[in-house]
Amino acid sequence: MRLGFILLFIMLLGGCARRTVDITSEPSGALVYLNGEEAGRTPMRYDFTWYSNYDVILRKDGWETLKTSKKIDPPLLFIPPIDLLGELVGAKDHRHWNFVMERPDPAAGEPGNLIARGESMKKDLRSSAQTHPPTTFPTTRAMTRPTTVPTTLPTTR
Repeated sequence: MRLGFILLFIMLLGGCARRTVDITSEPSGALVYLNGEEAGRTPMRYDFTWYSNYDVILRKDGWETLKTSKKIDPPLLFIPPIDLLGELVGAKDHRHWNFVMERPDPAAGEPGNLIARGESMKKDLRSSAQTHPPTTFPTTRAMTRPTTVPTTLPTTR
């Protein structure tokens, strides 16, 4: 009986496990997307539930968009069935991710370079392994006259 009260008291005093990751970037203030959902701006703390791979995207005006993947592996105290003990005692798992963003290439935004990149992408699309080459390219032309004659003339009163 006394042991039951002691266990109940320990469970009430124990806290829930906490899993967090601090995300920082250079420069700070970048918008963070985790697995396609907006999470906040750096520097930030993100409470996560699942140990898995995370797709990370950072965006900031004037900087190249950073797309990467981070994996969070569970520590021993968070692997089943030991995780039940971790939940009871309020175990904590704290991580830190720092990302360095790069400035965009100024030559990439020049009109001549944009047109050249577009033309090369157009060629790649037509000859890509993922697309089927068309048997013929479209040869239709715009019509200059109606194709049918009206069957009744409008009446005026």
